[in-house]
This record gives sequence, structure tokens and C-alpha cells, in this order.
Amino acid sequence: MDPTGKKEILALNAFAGAPGAALPLDVARLVERRQRSFGATSVLFYARPLHVVHARGATLTTADGETFLDLYNNVPSVGHCHPKVVAAVRDQVGRLNIHTRYLFDVVHDYAERLLAHFPAPLTKVAFTCTGSESNDLALRLARRATGGTGVVVTQSAYHGNTAAVTEVSPSSYRTGGPPAFVRTVPPPHPAYYGADVAGGFAHAVRGAIARMEADGHRFAALLVDTIFSSDGVHADPPGVLAPAAAAARAAGGLLIADEVQPGFARTGTHMWGFARHCVVPDIVTLGKPMGNGMPLGGVVTRPGLLEDFAAAFGYFNTFGGNPVSSAAGLAVLDALAEDGLKDNALRVGAHIAARLADLRAACPAIGEVRGAGLYRGIDIVSPADGSPDPDGADALINALRAAHILIGAAGPRGHTLKLRPPLCLSLEQADQFVDALAAILKR
Repeated sequence: MDPTGKKEILALNAFAGAPGAALPLDVARLVERRQRSFGATSVLFYARPLHVVHARGATLTTADGETFLDLYNNVPSVGHCHPKVVAAVRDQVGRLNIHTRYLFDVVHDYAERLLAHFPAPLTKVAFTCTGSESNDLALRLARRATGGTGVVVTQSAYHGNTAAVTEVSPSSYRTGGPPAFVRTVPPPHPAYYGADVAGGFAHAVRGAIARMEADGHRFAALLVDTIFSSDGVHADPPGVLAPAAAAARAAGGLLIADEVQPGFARTGTHMWGFARHCVVPDIVTLGKPMGNGMPLGGVVTRPGLLEDFAAAFGYFNTFGGNPVSSAAGLAVLDALAEDGLKDNALRVGAHIAARLADLRAACPAIGEVRGAGLYRGIDIVSPADGSPDPDGADALINALRAAHILIGAAGPRGHTLKLRPPLCLSLEQADQFVDALAAILKR
């Protein structure tokens, strides 16, 4: 943590390397193997890491037979080991899995089904294997289209881990910060912008662009995760992005909407986070939840942007949109529709929000609760003065783990509990979480 209290994203709830004697024998052995083989870039969660062997729906099971409610993993968006996804992957891997220089039906079926969920003029998709690759390609498209290099992001943004995307991910830096062609603005919240959050956010974007260009860096894009997850989850007010998008375009840049976190119905009201804000981006990036854990990502954009880019550069992602990943993607779209998961996200998310509002009145350690659908941020604060309490949040995360509930952290100080479960979370499971949180806080 730096002197301002800011935490690097991978430091949130990270295993610090407790002595092996403090861990169960099987866990201690696996930790030792991990440290021996993986090196310093490997990160584990919790003071006592989990040895998981099985998953289903919104639960994980460990080697000792204990079951944990999973409120952390948005990658298996429709649920761990969803039967439709399992069947589709099993069938396709037994038939064909190869790169995309050949023709096969499943990738074209998937592209058409996926694009049907986007507004015009977003009619073309380029498949990748990860969200990081998607954001990397999006930056290349924007820079080619505008002739600029400058990017505006939010203060604690995270957009992936390629070299180019790390540069626009301030939360990844343990020392130093982004290069000069990257400028940051606070996320949309009244604490930074007062009553006019949308207007204040747009004003901050305009200011960042002006300073960037005054220093000789031509503006290319405003890149935002449309639920501002790493900044602490800032979903509201709906429409907050529209003035900032207009400001970016007025300055000659593009809007890139990173939908890796809020996309695929997570907000409960719309398929995409940008739709809540009444904007149509120039470029949309997709990743993690797209294939429910299979390596699948994508960039959806206007035809002209892809054509101009392809005229200047050869681009080919060897296994982006491969048959097995495409089959998983189709099964995810089927599960979203057939299981009613968008409506479930809205219903269960609203239930959690209402219960947390009641709990907040009795527990002064709960600060602001933000979010939409099944993506929620819960600030943990000092009861004495309401200041951020990252140590309290860390203690809560590990106490919830002891109660068999898994949850993460977010925000620049790491004091925000980040709730992003699989979209199949039930009302009963939601109550299990809030009841456990209440019991811990009241102790």
C-alpha cells in the first residue's frame, strides 16, 4: 500500500504466505508447490487459501468436503459447471477444435447470436481469447482511427494485463504510475462531483483531455468499465456516461466500453452496462463471462473501424473464436435466456440491496452500498467517524470465509466488499450471505 492508502489490485485479500504449520496439510503442500513452481507473479486469496475440487451453480467444494457460497467469481457467469455449457463443450471438443482460418458453423452461429444483442452501428465482432487481448485490440483500433495515443481512464481502473493494457490500468501499479499519455479522473460519485455527477464527470474528462493535449499527447479514447468495478463499484446514476461520451467525441476521441465485468445481463436491467447509461460506444470489449470460463473474448465495433485498421495491419488471433469456446459462448446465451438470469439478477440483487439497507441502520460499520443487479459494492467504514476501514474489510472477508462465504474487495483503499456471484444466485443464498454478514458485524 502506498502512503496515500491506495492498494494495488492484486494485494486485495491476498494470501501473505503464512507458515505451512498454520494451514491444513494438503493446503500447505499445495502452497509450497505453487511457490516452488510459479514464482512471484502467482497470487492466492485468503489468509487460509482454498483447495477446491468441485463446483456447481453458486457453490464451491473443497478437498475436505466443505461447501462455500461463491459471491466472488463472475467468470462462470451462468453458474459453475452449468449443464448446458458442459454438454456443449464436451460435444464440440469431441468433434473439432482448431484455429479460425477454416470455416465451421459454430463460430458463425455464435457471432450472429451475439451481435443480435448490440445496437447499430455495432455490427462487427473480432474474437479474442481474453479480455486483456480485447482491450489491447480496442486501443489499437482507437489509436489508428484518431491518430492519437492519449487515453483517459478512472483512477483505480483495471483493464487487463498485456503491456499496453497495463499502462491504462492504474490499479496495477505497485510503484510509479501510468505513462504521460494516460490521464486519470475520479469515478462518477457525489464525493468527487457533488449533486451533478454526470456533468462533473464530463467536466473532469474534458479537463484531463485538455491537460493531455497541452503536454503534446493527442487524445484517442475514453476507456471505462461501465460499472467502475475496480474503483469500488459505481453504477449510478443511470445515464451518467452520456455527457462524458459526448465530451470525448467532441475532442476527437472514441468511447471504449469495457463490458468484461458488467456485461451479459449482470446489471439485471440490460444486457450491457453501457445500455444503462443510454450511450452507444464506438468499441465494446468482452471477456471472462462470455464463455463461462472457457477462453473467449471479443471486440464489437463499427465496420469502418475494423476496415481502416485491417488496411494498415495484419491481425489474426489464432484461437479467438475457436469451435469449443464458441460452443461455450452459445450455451451461455442459451442459459441466460432459458434460465431467466437477467430477471434473476434484478430480483435477487434488489433483495440483497434492501436487506443491506436494513442492516446498515443497525451496523455502523456498513457505509454506502452501491451497484446494480448482481454486482454490488459495500463500503466498510470506521463506526467512529465513517472513514474507510480496509483492515476491517479484510477481517470481514476472512470471517465470511470462515462462515463458508467467499467475497472479494475493490476500491482504491480496498475497503469495499465486492459482490459479483454467478447469476444463478438464489434468494435463499442471498439471505445466507446477509445473515452471515449481520452475525459477524453484530459480534
